[in-house]
This record gives sequence, C-alpha cells and structure tokens, in this order.
Amino acid sequence: MAAPPQSQTRTFRLDAPCARAFALFTPLGERAWAPGWDPELLSGEADRGSVFRTRAHGAQTLWIVTDYRPAQGRVSYARLKQGSNFGLVDVECRDSAGGSEVTVRYTLTGVTPEGEAFVREFLDDAHYDAFMREWQSALGKALSKPPGPAASGG
Repeated sequence: MAAPPQSQTRTFRLDAPCARAFALFTPLGERAWAPGWDPELLSGEADRGSVFRTRAHGAQTLWIVTDYRPAQGRVSYARLKQGSNFGLVDVECRDSAGGSEVTVRYTLTGVTPEGEAFVREFLDDAHYDAFMREWQSALGKALSKPPGPAASGG
C-alpha cells in the first residue's frame, strides 16, 4: 500500500482584515509579497478551475484553483512540480480582533525519490515554521503599504 500524503498546517496573524488580506492569496495577488512569483495565467485568473504556471529554481509548477470562495476567505490549489511532487495548498482567512488569522495547509506527495526528499525537508516542523514566518513577514510588509488599485479577485 502506498504511503499517505504528508501534511503541515500553521496559523498566523495579520494586522489587516480578511477583506484586504485575502486578495494577496490569489495567483496575481501573490506578486505583491512573494519574491520571484510571476504566474503565467493559462486559463481564468482566480476562479475555481483557473490554471497557471510558475517557474522557479529551474523547475516548472502547474497549478489549478480547486476552491475559490473569497466571501468565506477560502482558496485552495492543486499543484504539480514537474519531476518532484504533487499536492494541495489550502488557505483560510478569518477576521479576528482588528486583523485576521490565516491558516495555511500544504499536503504533498513526492513522485520521484528527489521529490520524496523535498517533501520530507519542506514539511519538516522547523522548516515549515520558518516558511510560515516568512509568509507572515512578507504579507505584513505588503499590507503595511497604502492600498493600491483594487486587486483582482476574479
């Protein structure tokens, strides 16, 4: 029997309401805070079923939006990093005491020996904690800037 997929979940706080923060979790919104993030839209933009591609560190990743409910602060993606791993990314944003609480869950399966090693390292507790602190910091910086033109939410 195949091993189960591996998963990690963390929650962090942002000093902005979900109505503002959620737009930063769309394919195009992530450009405001994720260095090197440059999605190539292949269909749609943010709605369920939209497909896009990213390239980083010599690898291509294909993404599809599997759930997009901005009114509920939820977005989910399925992703395939060519020759490495396949997985899901789920983001939930909830308003909380003048800001928001964001929960991010990665669920990954290696599809090659190299991919299995990547998944073990990426989902290691210490690495995932640091990864989520990087997200929180970068998102906080993006949210501290005055709002620009309305981000597209599809």
